[in-house]
Amino acid sequence: MLSQLFVRDLVIVDRLELELSGAMTALTGETGAGKSILIDALGLVLGDKADPDLIAWLAEQALDDGDECLVRRVLQRGRSRAYINARPATGLQLQALGERLVDIHGQHAHQSLLRPAAQRDLLDSYAGHGELAAEVAARFRDFRALDERLRRLTAASAERAARLDLLRYQVDELRVLGLDTAAIAELEREHRRLTNLGELQATTGGLIMRLYDGDPSLHGELSRCLAELDALLAFDERLGATRELLDGAGIQIDEAVSALRQYLDGLDVDPAQMALVEARLTQVHDLARKYRVPAGELPAKLAGLAEELAELERDDRTLDQLTRDCAAAREAFLASARTLSGQRRAAAERLSATVTEAMQGLAMVGGCFAVEVTPVDPDGAGAFGLDRVELLVSANPGQPLAPLAKVASGGELSRISLGIQVATAQTGSIPTLVFDEVDVGIGGGVAEIVGRLLRTLGEARQVLCVTHLPQVAAQAHHHLRVRKLSRDGATYTVITALAEEERVGEIARMLGGREITAKTLDHAREMVARAQARAPA
Repeated sequence: MLSQLFVRDLVIVDRLELELSGAMTALTGETGAGKSILIDALGLVLGDKADPDLIAWLAEQALDDGDECLVRRVLQRGRSRAYINARPATGLQLQALGERLVDIHGQHAHQSLLRPAAQRDLLDSYAGHGELAAEVAARFRDFRALDERLRRLTAASAERAARLDLLRYQVDELRVLGLDTAAIAELEREHRRLTNLGELQATTGGLIMRLYDGDPSLHGELSRCLAELDALLAFDERLGATRELLDGAGIQIDEAVSALRQYLDGLDVDPAQMALVEARLTQVHDLARKYRVPAGELPAKLAGLAEELAELERDDRTLDQLTRDCAAAREAFLASARTLSGQRRAAAERLSATVTEAMQGLAMVGGCFAVEVTPVDPDGAGAFGLDRVELLVSANPGQPLAPLAKVASGGELSRISLGIQVATAQTGSIPTLVFDEVDVGIGGGVAEIVGRLLRTLGEARQVLCVTHLPQVAAQAHHHLRVRKLSRDGATYTVITALAEEERVGEIARMLGGREITAKTLDHAREMVARAQARAPA
């Protein structure tokens, strides 16, 4: 529970250190005395809003410090600093901690109940299936992310399909060529040979004549040189080595002539071969011009196109997998959402009965309250699930149920709101509940019933109630009076814990205004005594 509240330099609060107790505490005082400033201060510290795992949360955040939790927030021009157990804390940590510690019901809380989202959140909070609701929201976000990615890829599918068709055609066209770089080079060499066949034949024949068949010929001249050298050997054997060289040269000439004769015999004209080579080379050159690359780079072009094709085909497979993943994510979301819908309908029945019962004691005898859970089309579902939640009410017997937003009387709406708040607060685990003038618009016997509801709630949890109604204040276990004082030209707020007689005096003031009579004091004393006798602290 909230044990101490320290405020300094906040609006008209100079310095305030307030010790708080459990059960129900009433805060009363003149209008403008600064009662709501305390609620504002609490909201600043806690981020607008414990459950059994509070200590675990503090431990997870490395902010635990024994059995107590000290939260401090300092506001300065242009910046704000927050501390949890003397350790710096972020705004998100402050808000997360506040949601576990305090629930504040403002005097205009009933206005938020008119919003559909607030009505759905109310039911979810009452049912206590926050984890399931969070799971539904997370699965919806997963599905939506996949769905958006799928939509983007699908939108580009027409362009990608055209590119795929072109790539497949180009790859097939180049693959039909069936030539690598070396083969293309060999084809070009063969073409040069065939187109120069006449020159090859003539020149080869001429070489044979000059080397062997002609007169004179190189072979004949070499033979005569060998004969003359043989004659000289008879005079000087040292010429033997020279003779061997010339003999070797003759043998090489014979071999060269033999090779030339074989080559010449193989130079027969083959028109079919020539046509085939020319056709293949034309195909190569046409493709080279088409793809704007040198002929020798066609294989590299094929490799690049094939790689791009494979990548796009992988994208197609990715699209297929993404389609399956998206469908699976949608089914997972719908499964969780259907579970949530079932729990919502069950909780709606309980909440309807609880609030209807509360209305009977709030001067709305015969009134009825219902939480309507209506399924929405799965295509229109969202992070909230598959339901539209609406609060319906019939304030008087015989009147049909109508949306809460259409309730005519503001007083009725205020009472229904209070009944909802009390009913839902009783099911929660937050230890401290703050009610800031939620009793506006009611009075008399209804105000006393409201006070009893708050006192009953206070016997199980800590309740702080800012009120202007003596019937509500008299039901409190503890009473704090808020006053506005002037000193040295400045205005300050002072809060005082009231003893028994002081409390009677404050309630008498609330009953009779400025002029307090003995009868008014007796009435106030009776109200306090009756409340304490009915539900002792």
